Amino acid sequence: MNEQLQRQATLARGASRDSQFVSGVLGMTPGQYRAGGAGMEISHASAKTPLGMLMMAATDRGLCFIQLGDGEAEMRERLRAEYPAASISVIPPGAEGLFRQWIQALRDYLEGSRIGLDLPSDIWGTPLQMKVWDYLRAIPYGEVRTYKQVAESVGRPRATRAVANACAANRLALTVPCHRVIRGDGGLGGYRWGLERKRALLERERVARAETTRDGG
Repeated sequence: MNEQLQRQATLARGASRDSQFVSGVLGMTPGQYRAGGAGMEISHASAKTPLGMLMMAATDRGLCFIQLGDGEAEMRERLRAEYPAASISVIPPGAEGLFRQWIQALRDYLEGSRIGLDLPSDIWGTPLQMKVWDYLRAIPYGEVRTYKQVAESVGRPRATRAVANACAANRLALTVPCHRVIRGDGGLGGYRWGLERKRALLERERVARAETTRDGG
């Protein structure tokens, strides 16, 4: 992962005509994912954030793993469990600059100084999961939707449980903002990185959006 990663990162933001590209999500093949990432090279880096430790990992096509947790060792285990057959290593020197940019973008987002995240991604999901994740990326900053609203918006009004499962299966924290989906009664619902983090994310976005609206008039 060096010049090729930088080149593919640029392509991923503009290749809207790619058959595997869906609103910023460049999908690995089903066979690759089902085989545990066999034949894939994945590099990772970690950093401290206001919501704990963050780990991101990427193939030469984009990010395939963004997780929040309490420790680096714990998240390395999660990464290995997600892609057990892949070749996984710490980010090599040639790609450190790009990873630093991505990590800084996520930090700025968590601190409320950035409201949009446009990072190249390389993930795979079922057709419904991809529809849900694509829709989640379109939910405006500072707003929420219910699981039922998401199900209706992706054309599966009776698939509320499947939508919840798609949110739970999301491997890209923050860039696919599943934290913006709540229960119909206003309850938080679930969040694979902890309800306290979900609550904190929603509150940060609410405050930042209110400040932006007030300052912008």
